[in-house]
Amino acid sequence: MSSPEFRVFPTAEATAEAVAAYLAEQLASTPAMRLGLATGNTFVPIYAALVELHKAGGFSFARTESFNLDEYIGLPPGHPASFAAYMQQHLFSQVDLPEGRGHLPGVLGDVAAACTDYEVAITAGGGIDLQLLGIGRNGHIGFNEPGSAFDSRTREVALTPSTREANQRDFPPGESVPPSAVTMGIGTILEARQIVLVAIGASKVEALDAAFRQAPSPDCPASALQAHPNVIVFADQAAIPNGV
Repeated sequence: MSSPEFRVFPTAEATAEAVAAYLAEQLASTPAMRLGLATGNTFVPIYAALVELHKAGGFSFARTESFNLDEYIGLPPGHPASFAAYMQQHLFSQVDLPEGRGHLPGVLGDVAAACTDYEVAITAGGGIDLQLLGIGRNGHIGFNEPGSAFDSRTREVALTPSTREANQRDFPPGESVPPSAVTMGIGTILEARQIVLVAIGASKVEALDAAFRQAPSPDCPASALQAHPNVIVFADQAAIPNGV
């Protein structure tokens, strides 16, 4: 098992700026990078800082290709709570990523076939170079909830009540979070050459502890990352378990 590199910062803002600076550095050195992208509140300031660094010059997305972790089943790309809309708002529309090179899992029509197609698309270009991850309070990565197999692939998953409750704020009043989503599997995520996990706030202490200080277990999906040889954890001080 490998130990991740922890980079700890005093505030959430400093953490976001450090992640953005790291991504900018990687994109500048590898312009044709294939990025695995994540969504959620944690990544809003990260993408904002990355956009500002891009506008300041020094790196381009013109040769980059991206693959998002997940998407809600049944939501069209224009739905305000879809991750497609999130990515357009916070990143794609503000940088020079060519149209059609920012990919999300298919969630309309034949979902099983779309999951297979997504795996093929990721593999076709040589796999993901750098995968961004958040971590849920229950240790989920992507929408891989507790109990997910460590060798799982892109697939349809049922969302737990706690995950749906946590994401309800992203939906219009009176509209419920879909009960299922498509997510990259843990096995898919582990094939990325490098993983950057971001954890912000005291609510993530227990998840980080279970992920990296306890034995790997499907009860904490993020603990599968112990098997990966190149993981960097960016976190604010509030998220760090005692002793790390």
